Amino acid sequence: MKSQCQWIRQNRFPLSLSLIAMIAILWTGIVYDQHVFRMIPICVSLLVGVLQTKANRYACLIGGCNAILYAIVYLSFGLYASAASALFISCPFQLVTFVRWNKRAYRHSTEFRSLKKKQWFLLAIIFIFSFLGMYLLLSAMSSKHRFWDVAATLVGFFVSVLTLLRYREYSWLILVSSALGLGMNVSLMLEEPAQVTYVIYSIHSAICQVLQFRSVRSLYREQQKNKDRA
Repeated sequence: MKSQCQWIRQNRFPLSLSLIAMIAILWTGIVYDQHVFRMIPICVSLLVGVLQTKANRYACLIGGCNAILYAIVYLSFGLYASAASALFISCPFQLVTFVRWNKRAYRHSTEFRSLKKKQWFLLAIIFIFSFLGMYLLLSAMSSKHRFWDVAATLVGFFVSVLTLLRYREYSWLILVSSALGLGMNVSLMLEEPAQVTYVIYSIHSAICQVLQFRSVRSLYREQQKNKDRA
């Protein structure tokens, strides 16, 4: 009980933010008649966001299971690339990430490492060619919101890979992923007002990702100092 109270005190801001977001999501969901099932995964993600602010490895475990629900929701919106990414990439990657982070655990998180310049260059080349290929494929399928769908899916994939391999740069790239997710949900909201629930979640997520970036940077610096002392 004491440890739980301490955890709540340490996470007062993200918990308060999540409570406000939860109320806003439920209220707008009722006003715009959003389907209940579509709101379940984003409500679960509010908890994941709280854990992510401290780069907590248990965020991967809960997020991986929640990705299955997201896949179903994305299919209902006609976002086929995002649905496939959630089911076949986000879900298994996050679950495996939880196992890997546990093996190299550092307090509530893990031991991070950093990408080299050559690795960044290689990732950029792969991203460009993958984006062009997926965009052309979805154009042939007459998929809606192709740019947002492909961009969010690819960036999300790279975030998953970097997180799995414990590279601290995932915390930078996930900020881009949050911005793309917000853009995609705003685009959907213009066609379907009930999607405002996802816009609210995206704003909440973006704030949590900024806090996560700060936590990862702090943990990495701490780990590097410990290595220098060893």
